[in-house]
Amino acid sequence: MAKSKKREPVILITNDDGVTAPGINALIESVEGLGKIVVVAPDKPQSGMGHAITIGNPLRLHPVHIFKNIEAWQCSGTPVDCVKLAVDKILHRKPDLCLSGINHGANHSINVIYSGTMSAAVEAAIESIPSVGFSSLDYDHEADLSVPKKYARTIVENLLKNPLDKHLILNVNFPAASKSAVKGMKICRQAYAKYEEDFVERNDPTGKKYYWLTGKFMNFDKGKDTDVWALENNYVSVVPVQFDLTNYLLKTKLEKTWKL
Repeated sequence: MAKSKKREPVILITNDDGVTAPGINALIESVEGLGKIVVVAPDKPQSGMGHAITIGNPLRLHPVHIFKNIEAWQCSGTPVDCVKLAVDKILHRKPDLCLSGINHGANHSINVIYSGTMSAAVEAAIESIPSVGFSSLDYDHEADLSVPKKYARTIVENLLKNPLDKHLILNVNFPAASKSAVKGMKICRQAYAKYEEDFVERNDPTGKKYYWLTGKFMNFDKGKDTDVWALENNYVSVVPVQFDLTNYLLKTKLEKTWKL
């Protein structure tokens, strides 16, 4: 009896920089040949959207023909909307893997909370789809993405060969360094670091005030097992994250100390 042909894995790719961003094209190129790729991404940049979803406004989906031999759609909504619509209206099934990125800009430490890139990955995991968010610390729109492409393929190959938990989420960040300078990958924890923010106050041409958010990134975590340390030392950081925000240590403490 002839062996049944193994089903080709389906890989959903999205991002928050928009369907025409160089990063999403690089991510597609990095995983070509590993499965059937379907792209559903925002029709415009959606950075900093976090886990926002569209309520009260219609969502629109249109096919685009910008990636050779790849089915691709642009969505008028957020990165999370893209994942939801991809599963329900385009794939009509759950893909084997969801990849988000490659983002132009860091999503390490506290950035994971605000990131549209990572929120798309988190939404996929909520739907029991293993997911990875990829981000580069090189903010240049024309950045060399050869390093991210190399490591993204390695990570995806590992996940397809050795499937892990269906709720898996990996936050992967790439240092802004040449291929020869990158030392490899490190499994890390999320650093305690955040932006010390300030709102610059200005006046528009009519004299009305407006505010422009600025800030400086501050790392308060001196551990050598964090994503910030890894990236500063030219390692690719890989942080396993989760959507369950329960503080289990505090839960246990409260159960013991509070009189309920």
